Amino acid sequence: MKKLAVTLIVATVLVITGTSAASKTINETDTELCETLKYALINSLREPIDKAINEIYKDDQEAPEGLSWASFQTEILKIRQLDGIGGTYEITFKVNPYYRAHITYGEDKVVVNSDGELIGYKHLKTYPKVHFN
Repeated sequence: MKKLAVTLIVATVLVITGTSAASKTINETDTELCETLKYALINSLREPIDKAINEIYKDDQEAPEGLSWASFQTEILKIRQLDGIGGTYEITFKVNPYYRAHITYGEDKVVVNSDGELIGYKHLKTYPKVHFN
């Protein structure tokens, strides 16, 4: 009986003083985790966003050559869950295409799903083109 009591006491002490096995996310970036995840999501969907920008401006005779966009200037407007937790999501972005040294040319809404498919897009605004000598 004494052996059982000692064994239980030792086991209880070990359980109480034992180290936790909980894991912690390591963020090795210059931004907070939430911002890091935002940029990772945006960059992972770069291809369909590029496709939308090309489609939006392909017939614009005034559009500068080499329009680009930056993830740090892109807003996530909405994330809609389509198929339940862990399923497909539909993400709506506001993208500001630019030329040269980040001179904004337009504002567009782009909808992409989490599988990397372009769902739709809408041109919202065109800014006047800056002419250089």
